[in-house]
Amino acid sequence: MTPAETRGALAPAADAPTGPRSVTLDPPAAVRPEPPAARPTADVAAATRPRWRWRWTRRRIDLVVYAGFLLAAVWVTSGIWADPAGRVAALYSSDPAQVQFFLAHSVRVVLHGEFPFFTEQFNYPDGVNLMANTAILALGIPMVPVTLLFGPAVSFVTLVTLGLAGTAAAWYRVLSAHLVRHRPAAAVGAWFCGFSPAMLSHANWHPNIISQFLLPFIVWRVLVLTRSARPVRDGVLLALLVVVQAFINEEILLFTALALGVFLLAVLVQQRDRWAAAWRPLGVGLAVCAVLAGALLAYPLWVQFAGPMAYHGLSDAVRDYGNDIAAFFAPGSPTFGGNERANVNLAPNYSEENAFFGWSLSLLAVGIVVWLRRDVVVRALAATGLFFAVLSLGERISWWDRELGAGPWELLVRLPLLDAVVPTRFGLITSVTVAVLLAYAVRSAWVLRGVDRRTARTLTAAGLVFALLPIAPMPLRVTDRPPVPEFITADRWRQYVGPEQTLVSVPVPAMGNTDPMRWAASTTDLAFKIPGGYFLAPRNGVTGDPGRFGGRPSGIGSALAEVASTGRTPKLDDRQRRRFLDELRHWNAAVVVLPLNEQNAEPLRRTVEQLVGPGRQELDVWLWDVRTLTGRTA
Repeated sequence: MTPAETRGALAPAADAPTGPRSVTLDPPAAVRPEPPAARPTADVAAATRPRWRWRWTRRRIDLVVYAGFLLAAVWVTSGIWADPAGRVAALYSSDPAQVQFFLAHSVRVVLHGEFPFFTEQFNYPDGVNLMANTAILALGIPMVPVTLLFGPAVSFVTLVTLGLAGTAAAWYRVLSAHLVRHRPAAAVGAWFCGFSPAMLSHANWHPNIISQFLLPFIVWRVLVLTRSARPVRDGVLLALLVVVQAFINEEILLFTALALGVFLLAVLVQQRDRWAAAWRPLGVGLAVCAVLAGALLAYPLWVQFAGPMAYHGLSDAVRDYGNDIAAFFAPGSPTFGGNERANVNLAPNYSEENAFFGWSLSLLAVGIVVWLRRDVVVRALAATGLFFAVLSLGERISWWDRELGAGPWELLVRLPLLDAVVPTRFGLITSVTVAVLLAYAVRSAWVLRGVDRRTARTLTAAGLVFALLPIAPMPLRVTDRPPVPEFITADRWRQYVGPEQTLVSVPVPAMGNTDPMRWAASTTDLAFKIPGGYFLAPRNGVTGDPGRFGGRPSGIGSALAEVASTGRTPKLDDRQRRRFLDELRHWNAAVVVLPLNEQNAEPLRRTVEQLVGPGRQELDVWLWDVRTLTGRTA
């Protein structure tokens, strides 16, 4: 292998000025463009075109690409945009209601000076540690004007749309300007970063996970540090990006750090001599970043790990989430070639389809690695993607839902920080490495020598269509959800519920019943408190215990949930009545509310009447004023 063929991953482009901003991923020598002197006359003429004209042309190209990403994101979310308040992705879980609740919390932070990292507006009176629950403050606070004007449901679908388009646009910017420096290649790689099956899957519920628009800039700034002449300044810039990303999603930030570490280590193994000059600026910059980001995040992280309602480790319900090996070869459910039924048991659920490249793209990715195998960057990207693909399999490795044995994640799952990671999501890292490989391959094909360039480009385009068409994004399937009761929207509840009292819904708010969280969020600033809800908290409410979904177990909450699911009215004794009254007093309950359109509303009404007596219908709910029973006054 010649020295030219083993140039480092962080070498500057031939036509770019040297310095900390010119970090590119160079193609191998065999596919590099011809020297300028050998280029056709037309290329020379194009190079002498007025600079302003060329810059304006590039900007128009960039605007067209950005517009394409935005239109694609609107296409994906079009079903929800038709009625943001009344529709949600058909593969529905509790997460959209939780996110809308957090968006309303951001309104409280801005308008009322609410403490940002903890709230008692749900799970009253214990409260919820928001730093440990991804309260998306860095997204929610900028969205406050939208939330105030249009409500949290509109803010939610706006964040999903901008998350997809913004992630693609950010990767296009960094790839085209700093890494591959080739617009068609950057557009292809950015498209897959923003609209991969994994991103489409999380678009159903998790705007915090798909809002990855800071990640390419973090990657770029770390690569800049390897050759920076001003590592202190660059470390400060990196720290600011890290701090903002921490308030979007810490898990994705951790993934970025791990991926960069594995990638740089893979480069170091191949080119040890290059690190003699790179380790010092990298070390200084990362040290500055760690000190500054650590100082800015010290208190929020203390609240997260040692503050009230902090927990250690994830619930057992999600700790063993892993990908089936076959998940890498099937198309994602929300794609052109996807099939929800075919994907059953290949992923933990439809919001965690974190692989699903399809056979065509999987084969193309392997082909790219074989074709460009002599290049350092390709080998490092391949090693990084494969490493995290294996980790994404979780504690138990399976093939088409048949268990094959223990996975390497079983050795890491109890380590600090890693014990809070959902392993299937390591597939998101593999998606990014595949995207960069696609960009790298397109640029390499575009500058091939010794073949007809038109033929090479035609074959490249055909290969991309073959690989990407089966996993092309489709609009998210939607379903209607129950409207917020008029009792809430007409502010009738204000006649009963005081500032330190709660509105208790039937069934009681929990992971499987998050509609009351939407009720509270619909007031825009969480104007009333509710017991229970959907969140992560320590078991039994004891700070420092392992995490679980929901707060302390509720006897009446479990009883009402069973009635709601079975439609059977139980016979309650005096002990159960006393227990329910004790829980109402603990919650500072003012009213108990049952929507008329609730599933199994009649059995639920009869059950509640056994506990607190007859209720009355007010607007579209059954209402029980329990202030005299709990000793609370408005």
